[in-house]
Amino acid sequence: MSSIAVLDVIWDTTVDGPGFRTAIYAAGCPHRCPGCHNPHSWDVCNGTPHSVEALLEKVKAQELANVTFSGGDPMVQADAFADLARLIRRETRKTIWCYTGFRYEQVLAVPRMAQLLSCVDVLVDGTYREALRDESMLFAGSRNQRLIDVAKSAAAGDVVLWKSPLSN
Repeated sequence: MSSIAVLDVIWDTTVDGPGFRTAIYAAGCPHRCPGCHNPHSWDVCNGTPHSVEALLEKVKAQELANVTFSGGDPMVQADAFADLARLIRRETRKTIWCYTGFRYEQVLAVPRMAQLLSCVDVLVDGTYREALRDESMLFAGSRNQRLIDVAKSAAAGDVVLWKSPLSN
């Protein structure tokens, strides 16, 4: 199977989606957003190769945590992340969130990215824009970013935003 260039795996984070999550931070990002909190993530060579199987075992070891793919931008390594997501789907009941600087519509138009999208529950899309920074936003950094319910969007044929189960 494939491998993923990973910057870090963070256990039990609560900032990358609801509840406790295992966050896998990918190396490689073409967006180079001004004000990026992790410019080290831009170069895929800054990551350490991890096999998809080894990452799956790390995900499974955290029984109560769901999963978030972040970065960098996981869409840079969409094929390998799709392999991992399919294994997570097959072997666990965990939800998967994915952050990307690409817009949902762009992801749908690129088959290798769309295959990852098909395995994700929520896509947080859009580049970080420093001028639109909003610390009050839940799970996003700037107001242009959207939290997209992927299954509902696919069924509707249009973007459907994710709603927190805690919201009215």
